[in-house]
Amino acid sequence: MNFSEHMEGSQSPVWESKPLKAVSNYSVSNVDKFTTDNEIPIRLCNYTDVYNHEFIRLDLDFMQATATADEIRKFGLLVNDVIITKDSESWDDIGIPAIVQETAADLVCGYHLAVLRPMSDRLRGRYLFRCLQAKEIRTQLELASTGVTRFGLPKDAIGKLLLPVPPLDRQDAIADFLDYETAKIDALIAAKERLLGILAEKRRALIAHAIKRGLNPDVHYRDSGISWLGTIPAHWKTERTKWLFHERDERSETGDEELLTVSHLTGVTPRSEKNVNMFEAETTKGYKLCCAGDLVINTLWAWMGAMGVSPVNGIASPAYNVYTPNKHLDPAYVDALVRIPVFAQEATRFSKGVWSSRLRLYPEGFFEIWMPAPPLEEQRAIVAHIKCETAKLDAMRDATEKTIGLLKERRAALIAAAVTGQIDA
Repeated sequence: MNFSEHMEGSQSPVWESKPLKAVSNYSVSNVDKFTTDNEIPIRLCNYTDVYNHEFIRLDLDFMQATATADEIRKFGLLVNDVIITKDSESWDDIGIPAIVQETAADLVCGYHLAVLRPMSDRLRGRYLFRCLQAKEIRTQLELASTGVTRFGLPKDAIGKLLLPVPPLDRQDAIADFLDYETAKIDALIAAKERLLGILAEKRRALIAHAIKRGLNPDVHYRDSGISWLGTIPAHWKTERTKWLFHERDERSETGDEELLTVSHLTGVTPRSEKNVNMFEAETTKGYKLCCAGDLVINTLWAWMGAMGVSPVNGIASPAYNVYTPNKHLDPAYVDALVRIPVFAQEATRFSKGVWSSRLRLYPEGFFEIWMPAPPLEEQRAIVAHIKCETAKLDAMRDATEKTIGLLKERRAALIAAAVTGQIDA
């Protein structure tokens, strides 16, 4: 049952269905983010402030900009104003709301947003905010948006938004109820998200300790003489990468092999590989060949950990370097080693470039790095240990993420039920 059918079929007579324009004023902001000398300095509440925060308060880090006196008069924010996203790259991000809880004379609504100002004798801002959080209601705005790669909400569609409008005292009761119940759910979600952080940190620490210290807590240690590595088991060797790897520089004759990317290797997706305005090369013939077990490093993004062992035989673009480990290294151990953050930091130290985003790790730099080289059997035992223990942590992470998803679903359902009269709030 959609929202209109619900309103017609099951609402109490004291509830009415009204278009937004009958109960609220609204305006679409045209205040840009630029600073102009002959305009007045302001704090600009922009798209991300609304999209990422339910409540607009003065402790947010607002952008500094300027506006004319007329723009400040039209789009200056008041307490209980509701701001919605009007434009987006995705149609289901249209109409995302935030409510103004604190304001100042210089706080102004920015471009790509619309300000809804309820008529105080007909509609409460707190209730309107919750209505727009309900997918059943906000879908009207999503469907009214137009565009192909970028979507925009026509101004008149905002005024036509159909709302359930109970008496003001009922609106207050619903808003109070939802403030209380969502705060409880949000506290549970925050606790679960903290647990995710703890699990992620424990996972990183477990891998780093196994890679750098081994599995035997009673072994004798010695100083490795390598700053990023510290103390290591006394029987371990340390080797320069030039003695442990050789560079593979074979080229594909057809380009038909599987193409490896940073995201395939490590899960890291730099902006150059995101799905925005990407194009495909005319041919991948001549790309570098790599075999399963080879270490593949994106020379442009090594400083952010864009490296890993290839899981398959394939090809990599010219931006990558391919290194084959010698018989004294287990590829799975190498894969775990290069993923720990301190190794990326060490790789950065030997990269060349002026700015961090322009650093490049060339072979001569990579071959300067020193690595631990435990006995081969011990490397394999470390890999098995990491696989077993991280599987337990990953299972806990998956369960926690599932719980967070269920809590968010519960939150959304509670809001929708309350603002459409399906529960007695």
